[in-house]
Amino acid sequence: MPVTNSIPLNAGKMQWLALAVLMLPVLLISVDNTVLSFALPEISRVMRPTGTQLLWMVDLYPLVLAALLVPMGSLGDKIGRRRLLLIGCTGFGVVSALAGFAPSASWLIAARGTLGFFGAMLMPSTLALIRNIFLNPNQRRVALAIWASGFSAGAVIGPIMGGFLLEHFWWGSIFLIATLILAPALICLPMLVPESYNRTGGRIDVPSILLIMTAMFGIIYALKIGATEGLGHLSIYVALVAGLVTGVLFVRRQNRLEHPMLDMTLFHSRVFTGGLLSNLITMTSFTGFMIFYSQYVQLVVGLSPITAGLSMLPAVICTIISGLLVVRVAKFVRPGLAVALALALNVLGYALISFGGFTGASFALFMAGFMMLGVGNGAAQTLANDAIIGGVDISKAGAASAVSETAYELGSVLGAALLGTVLTAVFRAQIVVPPGVSGEDANVAGETLGGALDVATRYSGDTATALVDSAQQAFSSGVGFSSAVAVLLCATGVVTALTLLKSLPKAS
Repeated sequence: MPVTNSIPLNAGKMQWLALAVLMLPVLLISVDNTVLSFALPEISRVMRPTGTQLLWMVDLYPLVLAALLVPMGSLGDKIGRRRLLLIGCTGFGVVSALAGFAPSASWLIAARGTLGFFGAMLMPSTLALIRNIFLNPNQRRVALAIWASGFSAGAVIGPIMGGFLLEHFWWGSIFLIATLILAPALICLPMLVPESYNRTGGRIDVPSILLIMTAMFGIIYALKIGATEGLGHLSIYVALVAGLVTGVLFVRRQNRLEHPMLDMTLFHSRVFTGGLLSNLITMTSFTGFMIFYSQYVQLVVGLSPITAGLSMLPAVICTIISGLLVVRVAKFVRPGLAVALALALNVLGYALISFGGFTGASFALFMAGFMMLGVGNGAAQTLANDAIIGGVDISKAGAASAVSETAYELGSVLGAALLGTVLTAVFRAQIVVPPGVSGEDANVAGETLGGALDVATRYSGDTATALVDSAQQAFSSGVGFSSAVAVLLCATGVVTALTLLKSLPKAS
């Protein structure tokens, strides 16, 4: 039987305070996902890393994180989810401080990989603990809405805080954010958050851990490197084949074990699978949007980095409000229909953004589409998470949480790989470099919007103007095409929700 402290059916003050503490690691993960990109120019100037080293600074963290989520979810079930969360918070805080004073690019890359190791302990633990703390389904939906809002808040706080720190301090200061966030968590977690286990399973299975790590690392490596460096590298195909083969072997092993690390019967539930696919589609489309958002508002619209971060506030507020309000809506509308309607709103939002990209419509139309995405994502993720976590036995909360977080990470990678590739391909196909630009500069300008605008500063008159106009138009067209792909993705999500989540009853 799962072991938990005595928890009332209806959450009281202590349970909500526990949720507030659990929000700190969630906020940290979201901030950490966005803030590094703002420091890369300064890191490049100070450390002078190679292009490959710069790529691994960004990519190693999510690769390690995604590879370890399922094993860490299983480990938390065995040794205690709160205990694992405390270990993760301590390690993440210490390594973040070391990363802030990294003397070389290799040191920073190693630190990012270690942060992925400890970060994998945080997310499954928080979600599983919420499942164990909030036993009332309606209160659990509210808690999950607040939990999801932490990601949205962090997406805004990261760029704003990162911009401020980089204006006033050295690049490593962005890593010290983790220490400041996690210090109160380490103090309050033992006092407010009850421990929980699932001791019914067997011992931790090392072959299963190695198989799932190889599978996740191989697949995500292939997607990320293929999206950023093209498909001409043999390592991409080797990694993909290794990932798929070991993934199949992992599933076969779990089906044979008496006490599997990941209970594959979870996927027999249409509700669990439907919630998982809804989250995957939502995350894929939204990550793709965030890839071009910061570039569009800074390099096409002309906003400063801090103003660009602040421009996200309206959509984030929409996300938080819709996530909370949908809990009430679930009492009158079946959750499957509510998720489908939320994803349909995403379809409309992306359609507006796509139209704006093709036609060069006003920035207001772009922001209107972004706010629709905020409303749709907030509602869809809250109900999808509830379907994933609430649709399984409480003893399987750790495994379900780990799978849910793996879907988040996989969605992030797919968004970059799919929509990012479409955006880059359209830009490269449509940009027209003026005749006056030299050969090397022309190659740089034809690769990225930032590169084209940087090249334009070295020229004057009609040549510079023509290059800037062409680059901005090509990028806007890329936004239009990638958003059109997102429309199709979210439309698929509508069908998925209506099909797989239709058995979910209205909230009582």
